[in-house]
Amino acid sequence: MRIEAYNQVAQIYKSNKATKTQSSRGTTAGRDEVTISRTGYDYQIAKQAVAEASDIREDKVAGLKARIESGNYKVDSGDFASKLLERYHSLQK
Repeated sequence: MRIEAYNQVAQIYKSNKATKTQSSRGTTAGRDEVTISRTGYDYQIAKQAVAEASDIREDKVAGLKARIESGNYKVDSGDFASKLLERYHSLQK
C-alpha cells in the first residue's frame, strides 16, 4: 500500500507543471540561493507522511488475532479457493 500511495502522490505533482523562472539580472554575484516551491514542499511533506505510515494495520491484526484465539474465525473454503485462483491467474499474465 505504501508504494501505491507514493506513486499516487508523485502522479499528482507531475501533472502540476507550473514553473516560474526569475531573471538573473540584478542578483549579487558569488552567492547561490535555492528556493523550494510550495508544490515541492507539499510533495516532501506527503512523501514523509507515506514513509512514516505503518505497513501493518494493528487494529485489524488485533481483531483477527482475538477472533482466532476465541475460535470465532471461520474461513469460507469457496472464498478461499476463488481468491487463490484469482491470484494464480493474475500472476500468469
